[in-house]
Amino acid sequence: MPLGLFNNMYSFSGPWQADANATKGLALDGWFITLYSLQITRSSPVLIEDVKKAVPTIWDPKALASFIEKYGTHIVVSVKVGGKDVIYVRQHQTSPLQPPEVAKLMQKFADQRFQSVSNGTTSFETRERAGKEKVSDSYSATSVTRRSPLEPTYTTTRVKSKEDVEIICRRRGGNDMVENHHDWVATVPDSPDIIAMTFVPINALLNGVAGSGFLSHAVNLYLRYKPPIEELQYFLEYQIPKQWSPVFDLPLGPPRKEPVCPSLQFSLMGPKLYVSTSQVSVGRRPVTGLRLFLEGKKCNRLAIHLQHLSSLPKILQPYWDTHVSIGAPVWKEPEEQDSRWFEPVQWKNFSHVSTAPVENSDSWVGEASGTFVVTGAQLQVWNFGMKNVLFLRLLYSKVPGCSIRRSLWDHTPAAVAKSGLLRTFGLSGPFPPTGPPGTKHVPINQNSAIFPGAPKRPAPNPKLLKYVDMTEMTKGAQDMPGHWLVTGAKLDVETGKISIRVKYSLLHYEGGPSGSFSS
Repeated sequence: MPLGLFNNMYSFSGPWQADANATKGLALDGWFITLYSLQITRSSPVLIEDVKKAVPTIWDPKALASFIEKYGTHIVVSVKVGGKDVIYVRQHQTSPLQPPEVAKLMQKFADQRFQSVSNGTTSFETRERAGKEKVSDSYSATSVTRRSPLEPTYTTTRVKSKEDVEIICRRRGGNDMVENHHDWVATVPDSPDIIAMTFVPINALLNGVAGSGFLSHAVNLYLRYKPPIEELQYFLEYQIPKQWSPVFDLPLGPPRKEPVCPSLQFSLMGPKLYVSTSQVSVGRRPVTGLRLFLEGKKCNRLAIHLQHLSSLPKILQPYWDTHVSIGAPVWKEPEEQDSRWFEPVQWKNFSHVSTAPVENSDSWVGEASGTFVVTGAQLQVWNFGMKNVLFLRLLYSKVPGCSIRRSLWDHTPAAVAKSGLLRTFGLSGPFPPTGPPGTKHVPINQNSAIFPGAPKRPAPNPKLLKYVDMTEMTKGAQDMPGHWLVTGAKLDVETGKISIRVKYSLLHYEGGPSGSFSS
């Protein structure tokens, strides 16, 4: 996985799967001036005993987050000092340009920025201000100088085109006030800076230390998803295997009789969509997502499924373990007579959907006496003759001692895991290959299960599938800060399809970060 230096070069700030999915290719060209190098002479560095003793021996998110915050994830074993002036090219996935075109574009920028080395002409930025030849009129440039007491000064010039190719020019070392490249080179000996570092993962120096496996897993999650360090403990708390309820099984033995269910019909001659009214409850386990599903041998029965953590996070155990009294769960549903929320799926005189949001009015942002979270769901039908109305019910359970820190309604489907940045892009040659023209970008699902998505089942009835959106609505590690849970939901009708939308919340735990309360 790419480290902070690589992410900084190309301005990657999100989870690496999201950055990889949004990027079509990467390249760089530049000048590296090394004045001297410093390195640890010992071939095999050894950690001091205090660091080894600080490694948690069990999966303890609080202790693991504290270790990473205090000691970091890698050890610097060598540095190069001098100056560098580099052009970084980041081609977005939506860019229509082919690799040779982008390479040619980068070469033009490099020639104009660095040609002052041989003939003393001005750099690209100065040439633009002088009104001379520009690389492209469709490009706009901004220049930023970063200053921080904790990191060296560097100058960034970012140029972005209409073809979704981002060109980032970065300098480090030398006098950042000097624009001309040839003149800047002469200032590097007087103002050198660190231009490269070599790292050793701290995990590589913990062989044989109890708990090193837990630390390695925590570090990998931290580097992969890049949660804010102040949220790392809570992020790690929620990195528990997830599962869907009810469990999708392949029944054995003779066929069972289909249950009697209410039905929906959206047009005079259209097929009937049956509705499973079974209550789905997961107990005291945080729910992280919802989906609509077509069940039954004929895939003609609409059901709702819940994604939840397979066990209770350690941080929730003092508030929500089985020995804690939380009272009886409460079902919430829309008002039956409130027809303002009724939406037809196809024809107005046939079945409708209640799109009213289902929330618990006792859950308020910042309320410290406890909050309510979703632990169950059910689909039901109000019978109004041909105009049946599908609606959603949610089961709420109280979490004493916790409050809602922040909430949001999300209409974005769950992201699919992507392949690694380095493997997806590569950095060999002037520009990585992306396939022949017209090649479609296909995300890679990193799941080694026999059935990565779900067990094989009969293909959904195409006549009914056009009425149901079965997209999974979930939030996980890739959604910062990575510890969302479900506190509300609503049915919706979009482009003639029944869909579900979810309200997610972050909890504030006693002694945890309060953050800014906003809804």
